[in-house]
Amino acid sequence: MTVLVTGATGNVGRPLVEQLVSEGYRVRALSRRPAHADLPEEVEVVPGSLGDTASLTGLFTGVTAAHLIGFGDDYAPLTNGTEIMAMARDAGVRAVTVLKGEPGRTPLDEAVEASGLAHTYLAPVEFMSNTLEWADSVREEGVVRDGFPEMRSAMVHDADVAAVAATVLTGAGHSGREYWITGPETLTAPEKVRVIGSVLRREIGFVELGREDMIARWRGEGFSDEDIDFFLWMRTDPPEAGYTVLPTVEEVTGKPARTFAGWVRDNAAAFGG
Repeated sequence: MTVLVTGATGNVGRPLVEQLVSEGYRVRALSRRPAHADLPEEVEVVPGSLGDTASLTGLFTGVTAAHLIGFGDDYAPLTNGTEIMAMARDAGVRAVTVLKGEPGRTPLDEAVEASGLAHTYLAPVEFMSNTLEWADSVREEGVVRDGFPEMRSAMVHDADVAAVAATVLTGAGHSGREYWITGPETLTAPEKVRVIGSVLRREIGFVELGREDMIARWRGEGFSDEDIDFFLWMRTDPPEAGYTVLPTVEEVTGKPARTFAGWVRDNAAAFGG
């Protein structure tokens, strides 16, 4: 079978491609910049953007199952879901996974359900890779500056989301499900910092920033007011799913979810380890 992976160079797409290739599946990968994709040589990398319908001509030909991301450029919700799913259905695609980028239903979700194809939603909580935003300050100063230190997160290893996707795309019995995907523990920001320090075997400090400091940081990074409101909601009143450990990874893949300490070891070089 051939599996299509969109968002193929992203946090989930890249490990998904690598896992599928390692298991012997043919993989077609969609990339806006195929020359810079740096994917395994066995992968058929094709140019295009999921949000640009005209660039998707022939994309689904010969594809058995497809992994779709629920957002386009700049993380904006896709508005061409009907066209995407019509192409998939007409090409004979049998099943899709949809990586959710936000809570609630989107136009793509509605198009997926209307298509009649077997479909499974993947709803990961915070990615462990988000912690890379601390890498420079850890490496250069041995300190993390962040706000809302009491917020707990059941963050998930990106590769575990990919593993769930790979299992669903190449197996059966998952249609119509929405899988909330978490890691095996809940951690606050100071606890994450302690784990990083333990893995790197050096002291890493934590400096708490206030609410206004965080808002100023986000504005300085170019985020919109809407983005900032979302960040504040997630930091001050997150949905229960964001800090509740679920057994999804092990139930779907048969393997336990990876720990944050393991993720840090995998990415120690980014933190100067």
